[in-house]
Amino acid sequence: MKIEIFIPGQRLKVLDENAKLAAEYPVSTALKGVGEQKGSYRTPTGMHVVRAKIGAGQPLGSVFIGRRPTGEIWSPELAAQYPERDWILTRILWLSGCEPGKNRLGDCDTMQRYIYIHGTPDSEPMGVARSHGCIRMRNADVTALFDLVPVGTPVLIRA
Repeated sequence: MKIEIFIPGQRLKVLDENAKLAAEYPVSTALKGVGEQKGSYRTPTGMHVVRAKIGAGQPLGSVFIGRRPTGEIWSPELAAQYPERDWILTRILWLSGCEPGKNRLGDCDTMQRYIYIHGTPDSEPMGVARSHGCIRMRNADVTALFDLVPVGTPVLIRA
């Protein structure tokens, strides 16, 4: 399996071992565009791997803070209570860069930047760049992706 994320089209594709399309989903990448610098709030490009999968068995809409479930389930009422939160929901696929000096180590390290593929409120638009650097997905889609790919899956992010 391999994941390819196409930032211009805001799409995530899963390719099987024969490079055939296994799944495709709309996503939302960074509002500020592409970039690898720490603190840039941009989506990093290049070759990555899924370093960790977090949230197996959690219900749809489960809220995560610091990669830990809070016990909350996202709702419009909860969102109104915490308008400053960047909602990380349902599942997390934590990415690690593979290219030293580009997206690994130093001030450009994807993993140290906490760049994930994760769920977001279903009220958020897909196909539109709106994140703080992560790759956002619909909750049902991120659950399906989580179940489809193992830790170590290559992830190519293209601008």
